[in-house]
Amino acid sequence: MVEVINLRRARKKKARIEADAIASSNRLRHGRTKAERAIEETRRERAVRDLDAHKREGCDADDHEKGE
Repeated sequence: MVEVINLRRARKKKARIEADAIASSNRLRHGRTKAERAIEETRRERAVRDLDAHKREGCDADDHEKGE
């Protein structure tokens, strides 16, 4: 004898499984932990600080473009 199934429930269950698979792949692709985000922000701030430390004083971008 064949088991009777509710098609509405079967469709919803299938949709939930597909949505979970998509969410899982998105978490792997885009998700980062709070610690990883903090490390990245610290590295970005340090890079900006190091770059600013190498700038010459008294030399503006406008002066450089004019050839002065």
